[in-house]
Amino acid sequence: MPDKPFSEYAERNGGPILEILRTEFAASGRVLEIGSGTGQHAVRFARALPHLQWQTSDCRENLNGIVSWVNSAKLRNLLPPFALDVMTDADPAGPWDAVFSANTAHIMGVAAVEKMFAIVGRLLVDGGVFCLYGPFRQGGKFNTESNATFHKALRSRDPEMGIRHLESLDELGAAKNLARARLYAMPANNHLAVWIKEGT
Repeated sequence: MPDKPFSEYAERNGGPILEILRTEFAASGRVLEIGSGTGQHAVRFARALPHLQWQTSDCRENLNGIVSWVNSAKLRNLLPPFALDVMTDADPAGPWDAVFSANTAHIMGVAAVEKMFAIVGRLLVDGGVFCLYGPFRQGGKFNTESNATFHKALRSRDPEMGIRHLESLDELGAAKNLARARLYAMPANNHLAVWIKEGT
């Protein structure tokens, strides 16, 4: 078994995110995580929320690390990952009661963010919940200077990356029958945004 990858950020933000998911996913059953990263979040959330069946996914290069976390956790409600590149892979079999993604929208290109919202819109059941965690811009502004600096650093790595305008994400959601219901302020200048799938 490969060594488990470890993210200090996932370790720190997992607790605050979990407290929101306890409420937002209280009535959910099957959850798809888009971009499971190291796998730390999946293990933590599946262990704390045993009523959920948590499905991990990520790009192929990250799957081995997630598998190592899933295998060591030995949780019956935590499923091994499948490959999901939102730009190229087919939709995973649905429907899903909820979708969760953390720290993905600012790393993805704009086209990939659009694809992610399209996938969520197609796969969620009516009334299903989409929770997206990370930094956002609101009203055209960054909430802190540190996020403005982070945005510039992302753009220097790849001009397609960057902290997204929440209003733009709302527009993407509205086009796929996803209406934002709540926005939670989180530690380290991040937020957790919640969209609900409206009946079609």
